Amino acid sequence: MSISDKVWDAVVVGAGISGLYMLYRLRQIGWSCQVIEAGDDLGGTWYWNRYPGARCDTSSLEYSYSFSPQLEQEWEWSERYPGQAEILSYLNHVADRFDLRPNIRFNTRLNQAEFQDSKNQWQLGLDNNQQLSCRFLLMATGCLSSPYIPPIQGVKTFKGPIYHTARWPENQVDFSTQTVGVIGNGSSGVQIIPELAKRAQKLVVFQRTAQYAVPSRNQPLDQQQVAEIKADYPGFRARNRQQSSAQLSNLETCQQSALDVSPDQRQQLYEAGWQQGGFAFYDTFTDLMNNRESNQTAAEFIRSKISQIVQDPGRAKLLSPQHIMGCKRPVLEEGYFEAFNRSNVELVDISINPIQAISSNGICLPDREYQLQAIVMATGFDAMTGALTKIDISGLNGLSLRQKWSTGPHNYLGLSINGFPNLFTITGPGSPSVLTNMMVAIEQHVEWISDCLQYMDQQGYHRIQASAEAEAEWVQHVNQVADQTLYTSCNSWYLGANIPGKSRVFMPLVGFPPYAEKCRQVAEQEYLGFILS
Repeated sequence: MSISDKVWDAVVVGAGISGLYMLYRLRQIGWSCQVIEAGDDLGGTWYWNRYPGARCDTSSLEYSYSFSPQLEQEWEWSERYPGQAEILSYLNHVADRFDLRPNIRFNTRLNQAEFQDSKNQWQLGLDNNQQLSCRFLLMATGCLSSPYIPPIQGVKTFKGPIYHTARWPENQVDFSTQTVGVIGNGSSGVQIIPELAKRAQKLVVFQRTAQYAVPSRNQPLDQQQVAEIKADYPGFRARNRQQSSAQLSNLETCQQSALDVSPDQRQQLYEAGWQQGGFAFYDTFTDLMNNRESNQTAAEFIRSKISQIVQDPGRAKLLSPQHIMGCKRPVLEEGYFEAFNRSNVELVDISINPIQAISSNGICLPDREYQLQAIVMATGFDAMTGALTKIDISGLNGLSLRQKWSTGPHNYLGLSINGFPNLFTITGPGSPSVLTNMMVAIEQHVEWISDCLQYMDQQGYHRIQASAEAEAEWVQHVNQVADQTLYTSCNSWYLGANIPGKSRVFMPLVGFPPYAEKCRQVAEQEYLGFILS
């Protein structure tokens, strides 16, 4: 085993949006750094998720870096919601513009990380039998980057190809002569199903839980609107950061309860949001995620739309969700419900008739076997924690992260973990992350971390970790905030409920502005809640 003699100031794990920006900031402060990336190119989520229909559901003018005014002005987005290929092109442009590639090791996976107490260093074991040493280990592994395939009996016996939406082949797949089965109808399922319906000879959708989805109304960008935003990009960004989800500041919503307006006015406002498209619908009223009665008015509106769109009443009923709207991740759609009007699309309810096994020829339910030539798993991720716990990370006294998080993720601010010095998690559990514009969440974390590292150098500190007390208080705070909402009212990947055996803990934090203010105060108070030495 070859061991590098060099001790890097920092190693960043992951070359997606957060890893690229972290690298940029580290170079700005003069640190030596390496980024290690498992893929053979950069892009993170937008490298791996290249399935048909893959698209961001945050608007392009908001889902972009703000650190360079020149970059903001020179890049031209084509659509309201950018597709995977366009986002990947953007990230490659960023990497080339700022010459980031020389610091990235592709096709390199981190298998093991051990903190060496006597040296204040991390020793990293890579999958190419090499090792790296560094002062600080910065995890830019992403919230949705560890694909989950359910443990279905016989999955390895299927004689056709099985695709996961998060590991899609680079080359386009021809489904034109095939009967294709899709398992899952979360965000990726809602995006890929309309595309497969058009491309496959026959499509069979296996649905366990019906999905709330509103139209994206994606379209080419209005150049006048683009010019207006670019003329005041700093103001536009600042206003977004004052929103709970760090986006949509330019859209008008009703600042009232859904119950404080007349039924006719409520219907008109929902209709306006539906026609406008995008996540603004979910913000039509202020109390949709903390008042069950208000929530039901929005849920019923969406169900009524589904019954209008889907021609077959039986299918419409199956596609109409009954749980609390928004307790599972909200979804934007383009032609999703319309796909079920096609004669080549079959909808199978597996909530009461679950999948028993995968055979060599297809998918087996208790009452029949569906003959398939290909299977698509749109089954999501081991969210928030999976990308971290699949790495063998050990901190002080041999404490493993898997052991530490066996009852759920415990950390401080979603950034630091007691017992794991000089380790930072970018948009880790306990931070707003997936409940916000991810670009804003990433930039805020990267900038906070880089400022902290500079402070440590200036003050002569070599080690930092969250205190046990601050960590415990923060975990309690995250839970208390969640309990004031309807997010915890159903099983979702926010709670880890999609992974058998995973502890049920609400992982993201609701509300970006108070979180960002808390981080600012912590830094101003010389990193209150952290142990520095």
